Amino acid sequence: MDSKSPDNKPSPKFTNIAAYRGAQFEISAAQLTQLPADQGIEVAFAGRSNAGKSSAINKITCQKSLARTSKTPGRTQLINFFKMDEHRRLVDLPGYGYAKVSEDIKRRWQQTMEQYLATRQSLKGLILLMDIRHPLKEIDQQLLSWSWSVGMPTHVLLTKADKLKTGQAKNTLLRVRKEISDNDAKGLTSVQLFSALKGTGLDETYAVLNAWFALEN
Repeated sequence: MDSKSPDNKPSPKFTNIAAYRGAQFEISAAQLTQLPADQGIEVAFAGRSNAGKSSAINKITCQKSLARTSKTPGRTQLINFFKMDEHRRLVDLPGYGYAKVSEDIKRRWQQTMEQYLATRQSLKGLILLMDIRHPLKEIDQQLLSWSWSVGMPTHVLLTKADKLKTGQAKNTLLRVRKEISDNDAKGLTSVQLFSALKGTGLDETYAVLNAWFALEN
């Protein structure tokens, strides 16, 4: 799944860690008209506002503050693009389900995010983050159902795995995997444990991203 440059030549491959460490903030978009050109390969990160999305992006890119973290869930209200090279981007979608803002603003965020997910041709995969202590909330399940309906590959990170004992974390992983596999007829979704604090599951996450970005392992 090599991305294509404007002259239709495959993008060059390069080793994974350097690719992510080189990520730089590109642009924030409040509406679809502000998005960068729809070309190359993008992977989007979605999840509830308190699922640790920004911390995961920072851990993956080996940077402390590429994605802004906040003790106030719902702070991120824009679609944030981080450019890895001329052909690849990480995309931080607005957190959902927790933000203390008006219902009108929530609906506007939701509509913008849904339109991005439904229309963005360069979007090749979705990373869905769920707090391992509170997985598969209704809105998570809605997003999974959408991804299955449109054939979008999705990888679930059960974040904050360090908050549970090893046995509890593994049991939750097995339960979530079974519930998803029972409903994911096309096998589009994978699930893993993840901890930005401890680095748990980082190699597994890189393997998924590398496949979507057409990077060498």
